[in-house]
Amino acid sequence: MNTATHEAAGGSRKLDRLLAHYGESHCHPTNELIHFIAIPAIMLSLIGLIFWIHPWAAYAFLAISMVYYVHLGSGVVMASMLVWAAASLALVHAMGAMVLPLSAGIFVVAWIFQFIGHKVEGKKPSFFEDLQYLLVGPIFVLTRLLEKLSIRW
Repeated sequence: MNTATHEAAGGSRKLDRLLAHYGESHCHPTNELIHFIAIPAIMLSLIGLIFWIHPWAAYAFLAISMVYYVHLGSGVVMASMLVWAAASLALVHAMGAMVLPLSAGIFVVAWIFQFIGHKVEGKKPSFFEDLQYLLVGPIFVLTRLLEKLSIRW
């Protein structure tokens, strides 16, 4: 369910409010495109970096993230994030001994593009206000994709 549909039905979930606020600083098409690429790249690289420290630390990070996503209350979002987590772990495992340099390189390049996107947008990243927006970013990308595919979330 998208935000407008939910609010028209008389409610406003926390997820809807977070996405609306996040969306305020992600309106420019170039910034949005950059985020569609950079956010998944950052999440993959972050999982890879944590995995390099210790695999169980990466599993714990993903488990804590999933608890946050469950708390937001969308079954479609939660299921999608579980699929993304599994795919990310598969990619991290496929990196093998190259997990550290690949993850570090992806992380740095993706963040550079994120800041370029916000320079184009003319607004600061949402996580400067609240760190939880680092976990909202992937949901923003996911929900925008679902909306483009006409999938109700």
